[in-house]
Amino acid sequence: MAKAPARPDEGGDVPKKKSKLLLIIVIVLVTVLIVIGGGIAALLLLKGGKDKAAEDSTAAAPTGAMQMQSAVDLTKPPTFVPLDPFTVNLRRDEGDHYLQVVAVLRVADPKMGESLKAFMPEIRHRINLLLSSKLPSELATTEGREDLAATITQQVNEALGFQPLRDAAGRPIPNGPVQAVLFNSFIIQ
Repeated sequence: MAKAPARPDEGGDVPKKKSKLLLIIVIVLVTVLIVIGGGIAALLLLKGGKDKAAEDSTAAAPTGAMQMQSAVDLTKPPTFVPLDPFTVNLRRDEGDHYLQVVAVLRVADPKMGESLKAFMPEIRHRINLLLSSKLPSELATTEGREDLAATITQQVNEALGFQPLRDAAGRPIPNGPVQAVLFNSFIIQ
C-alpha cells in the first residue's frame, strides 16, 4: 500500500515557536529597559540643569541688586560698621511716638570702616536730626524705610565730604565710601 506522506512532527514546530516567542519577549524587555533608563537619565539631566539654572539665577539676583545700588567687588566682601542704637522722638503731628533703630553701615573696604570712627560724632548727629524729623506714617511702609536708608547713606557720605548723585527719579544714589544703611531693628512706638 501506499504510504501516506510523512507529516512533520508537531513537536518539532513548537520549540521553534517558543524560541521565537522567547526572543521577542527578551527584545521587548530590553527595549523597555533602555527606554526607562533613557527617561531616568533625561530627567536627571533636566533636573540638574534646572538646579544649575536656579543657582545661577539666585547668584545673579543679588549681584544685580547690588549693582543697582553701587558697584561691589564680589572678590572682597564688604565691611559692616555697626552704629549705636538710636532712640528718638518722632514729630508730634500724629501724637507722641518714638523710634528705636539699630543700623549698620556697609562700606567697601575695611580701612574706610576704621576711618569712619573719627567722623562718628557728626554721623550720629546727622542721623539723630534726620530720624527726629520724620512722621510715624512716613516710616510705616517699606518704601518709607528704604527712602530713610537712602537718605541716611547720603547724609553719612556728605559728612565724609562726598556730594550725592541723583537718579532719573531724583532719588539719591550712594556716592562715597558708604554704600548702604541696613536696619537690624526698627521699632515705632
